[in-house]
Amino acid sequence: MSLAPAPAIRVRAANEQPIRDEGRHVVYWMIANRRARSSWALQHALALAADLGKPLVVLEALRVGYRWASPRVHRFVMDGMADNRAAFAAAGVLHHAWLEREPGAGKGLLARWARDACAVVTDTYPGYFLPRMVAAAATRLPCALIEVDSVGLIPLAAPERDFARAVDFRRWIQKHGRRWVDPLAFPVMDPLQAASDAVRGAALPAEIAERWPQAADDVLQARYDEPASRDFLAALPLDHEVGAVGTRGGAAQAAEQLRSFVQARLGRYHEARNTPAESAASGLSPWLHFGHISAFEVVDAIYRDAGWSPSALADKANGSRRGWWGMPEPHESFLDEMVTWRELGQGQSFREGADYERWVGLPAWARATLAEHADDERPERYSRAELESARTGDALWNAAQLELRLTGHMHNYLRMLWGKKVLQWSATPQEAFETLVELNNRWALDGRDPNSWAGIGWVFGRFDRAWGPERPIFGKIRYMTSENTARKLRTGAYVARWHEAAGRTP
Repeated sequence: MSLAPAPAIRVRAANEQPIRDEGRHVVYWMIANRRARSSWALQHALALAADLGKPLVVLEALRVGYRWASPRVHRFVMDGMADNRAAFAAAGVLHHAWLEREPGAGKGLLARWARDACAVVTDTYPGYFLPRMVAAAATRLPCALIEVDSVGLIPLAAPERDFARAVDFRRWIQKHGRRWVDPLAFPVMDPLQAASDAVRGAALPAEIAERWPQAADDVLQARYDEPASRDFLAALPLDHEVGAVGTRGGAAQAAEQLRSFVQARLGRYHEARNTPAESAASGLSPWLHFGHISAFEVVDAIYRDAGWSPSALADKANGSRRGWWGMPEPHESFLDEMVTWRELGQGQSFREGADYERWVGLPAWARATLAEHADDERPERYSRAELESARTGDALWNAAQLELRLTGHMHNYLRMLWGKKVLQWSATPQEAFETLVELNNRWALDGRDPNSWAGIGWVFGRFDRAWGPERPIFGKIRYMTSENTARKLRTGAYVARWHEAAGRTP
């Protein structure tokens, strides 16, 4: 079996340099899809290397100078690097895992690999600093730099318009996306097994090994609380207040999380995903964010559990959340979150660029109604430091913030309430927006993602509509209260759990 390259709609030439037949290898610069399975980017790189008869080099580096860099994020990514090292080693493909120790030490690493390369393949990622990083690299490399989109089922470039609401995007998928949700449109699950022998056997040049040595096995493989990990991370210029947590990154743990979800929680997802005490949520968000598992693999597991085939799809494209997939209700409910909502945020970030992550990127109607109420009296005001340390008068809000601080995770439904309360407690809506960006992206394992900004934006009206009656502070923005949430979701056990974990009394 020979591997097919990625579909043309998922491939973009990032520069005008040629593919050089005389090069020694093909480089896959792994920056977002940090996995060895179910990746169009990896599959494209393997197919190109096989076509050229050259070995593949996988470069996976982790720098220290990125915004919100912390032991929490670093350890999770390093777990993934350990899994990738094992997978590529077993396949005979060179995986160069490099850990930067001081800002700027990685300068020149990609260019050195590219000097002898036929081409460099990398990941399309629609947010954070990655688009700027790829654009900068494109101007410096002497060979072709090729971006490949493996973000989700719907190619980022497929929709040629923005969507104001989820129902609009859902209707577009139902009308135009049928071919993309078909498993035949997915990448090969295990491309390394199917790869040509020609792609194997590259060696790490001595010049590169000396300046950018392979990350040590004991550091990559250590648990977050073991000395090899603690000592290595302690020496790095990171935000050490945001410590590593017990949630392990990597493809192996992601696969286990998916298996556990399908077997134990999927069947009640439609009823219990919003219940904090006994949530049926998948919990896959951190592994999806770092590319340790793909949307294709997750959706394939849902398909298999439902015994589904594309012939079950409904003919009508009415934008309804129910009925189009032709699956049991819990499966359809999960796919609406996984495909509609996740890919809505990713695609909008891709089309809007940097504005998507800023106040100016919010809908005009939402900014207008919030501006009209910017001078409304706030019943309580809390500083960012008080919010970050979970020192407010709202026990439920404090519990959600404590969960985020202690674990890097917050229950999804409570994250919506968490954001609405910050809007209510901040001097201006713009201040609230910046506070939520900072708290979420600093502490959450799945922060810094287009869907993080989608969630924050939703607090201020993104992907929503105007609501009545018009209220102080919120204007026409959807309103939420801790009291209603507590009555609706029975949050007493949740509140007690996280205050106790932090050594506090609710």
